[in-house]
Amino acid sequence: MPVSPETEKIRIGVSSCLLGDPVRWNGDHKRDRYLTEVLATFFEWVPTCPEVDAGMGTPRETVQLHGTPESPRMVGTKTGTDWTAAMRRLSKMRSHELARMDLCGYIFKSKSPSCGLSRIKVYTNTATVHHNGRGLFAEAFVNTCSRLPVEEEGRLHDPKIRENFIVRVFAYHRLQNLLGERFSRGALVKFHTEHKFLLLAHSRKHYNALGKLVAEAKQHSPAELKSRYADTFMDALAVKSTIKKNVDVLQHMLGFFKKELSAEEKGDILETIEDYRQGLVPLVVPVTLVRHHVRTHKIEYLENQVYLNPHPKELMIRNHI
Repeated sequence: MPVSPETEKIRIGVSSCLLGDPVRWNGDHKRDRYLTEVLATFFEWVPTCPEVDAGMGTPRETVQLHGTPESPRMVGTKTGTDWTAAMRRLSKMRSHELARMDLCGYIFKSKSPSCGLSRIKVYTNTATVHHNGRGLFAEAFVNTCSRLPVEEEGRLHDPKIRENFIVRVFAYHRLQNLLGERFSRGALVKFHTEHKFLLLAHSRKHYNALGKLVAEAKQHSPAELKSRYADTFMDALAVKSTIKKNVDVLQHMLGFFKKELSAEEKGDILETIEDYRQGLVPLVVPVTLVRHHVRTHKIEYLENQVYLNPHPKELMIRNHI
């Protein structure tokens, strides 16, 4: 289940400037209050400023990407100094260092030629500007740690994008615990069972594929099984949940209360689910009601379903979707 503030913190990579470190080109920072005042309760930050680490110093000349989005060069905007080789060396080295640090996600600085994940400007010799580039460090990191949840800080202000990222971070943390030294096919079956409704809320296609993989677990070596399950599991959660998919999951859960609930209690839950479907209440309302009845009536199969508690309630993620 998700960690709590009193226990283990999850290790997350982050652009140093977002924590308030004065590493920007002008010696300033881009401290993000959501990261430093909310997520910091649950996350242990592992900061990196690739431009400083590559030797550019602070303050420094700004840089841009030039060439093509597929193979850009990083150059100074005034002097034309080419930082491409130094940045690529640093990015490769740092990405491999981070890959060994048990990270469960990374939050990048948006619009940065080193850290931006998408929509980065790439200037051509013909004065054309491409808007589909990616920062050199971000590119190296994603290629090295392809399974890790990554996001830009600006996009986390969108409630649905924030919810998807946070769900993936905590799920990845649980997945890493599963894939540790005590991995077994039995442990995989238990893990998969507990995540069934969470997976259904994201992607039935991936849910079906994972179910087939688990059912045929004995046909695969442990290494192959772990790799295939982990890749498909994270791909599933990368698909955003929707109101319709959440409604389907909640109604499916209601089917486990056939004998326990009175007609009035069942009607209350259905009414709350319908209010959520119409956008009158956030997801936390029907989920809390279902969770209450799960505990009251001790519905064993649902008690351990991660869908009902995918992340700490203190983050209030489902209060806004």
